[in-house]
Amino acid sequence: MGIKKGEAYVLGLDYGSDSCRAVLIDAADGSQAGVSVMNYPRWAKGLYCNPALNQFRQHPRDYIDALEGTVKEAVNQAGKDTAAKVKGIAIDTTGSTPCAVDASGTPLAMRGEFAENPSAMFVLWKDHTATAEAARINKLAKSWGGADFTQYEGGIYSTEWFWSKILRIFSEDPKTAAAAASFMEHCDWMTALLTGAKDLPSIKRSRCAMGHKAMWHRSFADPGGPQGENSGGYPSEDFLSRLDPRLVPIRKSLGTETYTSDTSAGPLTAEWAERLGIPAGIPIAMGAYDAHMGAVGGGIRPGWLIRVMGTSTCDVLVSPRPSGQEKLVRGICGQVDGSVVPGMLGYEAGQSSFGDVYAWFRGLLAWPLEELFLKNQIPGLENVDLKTKEKIVQGISKKIIPGLEKAAALIEPGTSGISALDWLNGRRTPDANQMLKGAIAGLTLGSDAPRVYRALAEATAFGARAIAERFRGEGVVIEGIIGVGGVARKSPFVMQILADVINMPIHIPAGDQSVALGAAMFAAVAAGLYPDIPAAQKQICAPIEFTYKPNPALVPVYDKLYQEYKQLGAFVERRESAE
Repeated sequence: MGIKKGEAYVLGLDYGSDSCRAVLIDAADGSQAGVSVMNYPRWAKGLYCNPALNQFRQHPRDYIDALEGTVKEAVNQAGKDTAAKVKGIAIDTTGSTPCAVDASGTPLAMRGEFAENPSAMFVLWKDHTATAEAARINKLAKSWGGADFTQYEGGIYSTEWFWSKILRIFSEDPKTAAAAASFMEHCDWMTALLTGAKDLPSIKRSRCAMGHKAMWHRSFADPGGPQGENSGGYPSEDFLSRLDPRLVPIRKSLGTETYTSDTSAGPLTAEWAERLGIPAGIPIAMGAYDAHMGAVGGGIRPGWLIRVMGTSTCDVLVSPRPSGQEKLVRGICGQVDGSVVPGMLGYEAGQSSFGDVYAWFRGLLAWPLEELFLKNQIPGLENVDLKTKEKIVQGISKKIIPGLEKAAALIEPGTSGISALDWLNGRRTPDANQMLKGAIAGLTLGSDAPRVYRALAEATAFGARAIAERFRGEGVVIEGIIGVGGVARKSPFVMQILADVINMPIHIPAGDQSVALGAAMFAAVAAGLYPDIPAAQKQICAPIEFTYKPNPALVPVYDKLYQEYKQLGAFVERRESAE
């Protein structure tokens, strides 16, 4: 495209579970001009969440605070002259993370009477309060006699997704339900906010979000198709009304079209241009989920599995659109035309817990520090001031995982006798079941923390292998694997186990911000700086920095341990079914 270095910049904003990061890149080569990360202030305090109930809600003002804080800092790092050269913005978020909104598209939590009401806030992807509602959707989809609207969602609708969460809000809070004119995914609200969309008909909905989580599919929009009505591609009025008649107006509020992320949602408003310190009128690309834009930033291409590894994982593949009927892949998180790379079919799978498994174990070990030491329960240390105690606890907590990994790496695989399951937050794929629980078996009096930690790390790798095997079993080719995200960058111990368990090399791109980089690529395409995503990837993607190669001697060991993992999983599933 002939872009000269230093003449055009684009912003990628990545809204994760705990924080937002903004990356300002030179559109000519992808080099970073500025980067900023900010934790969500209210979320960091644990507000509006109840982990014991699997309730995780986020306040929209956290998102606004992080937007202003990160963009200003990233632009300031680049220098005053750079701000005027910003040509576009793209935003990715977690998902499904919907929120009840009023007729202007404003989250109800932004209104005074709902300001402290968790039901009126964004329901984070890992909120699992809607298990009963998901079960109702799945039962009806298989029994009502019409089209199975879960067929392009892997055949199983999850408690983590759009309609389940709406039904949950309807059930838990009639006041919020009555005030809700619609529900918006986090990624769609961000684009509406920046473009100044003030009414539901003018708000554009993400193809990625609606396709993977809201049962949207182009074939459902055909009046001569399985529904016999034009629903805009969403489940039919008849189907939704059987779940809850209040879903029907919500469906109508979604419109009749979805948009891929290479298109513009509209121009940046003058108000937000002033608040962010960048030019008004630049295009805001349609939003998408973090893993899907992260897959683009990681260099996705047909046949290559991108594993976006953080608190959870998303496993993303693309393939050319079929010329005939689309082949359904069972037990995944959907297959959507254009959800990752426009013009290609995007597949998503993943694990509900990955880094969260390690964080849980760290928290378990840190309990005495937080509950005894900090609360003056240890004789002789009562006079140590609180700030000093907090500093000590933070310092020790940061050392727990590195220390465990160093010790666990010395343990020969297959010698501890411990097996574990990674389902601490349920199972996302294959075959979503958020009612399932984690497990640790084979413990003895000699089972120390490093051995348990190693079993947990192996369990997360076995969960990843189950996903890869499901794709292959359904005829989806995996030629290579690329790992991006925090765990991929920070834990050689976990990544080597993953390579050994899957028995394939795991390639790690350079740079810590692959997800935000992917968002920036969409901003570059929406701004007309590149004709399409493959062209942007060619110039902007980071090179592979390191490759974890499987150890041939350990492959048969892990094959045996994987069978034990499956046996333990089958036992837990039978036990859960019996209850």
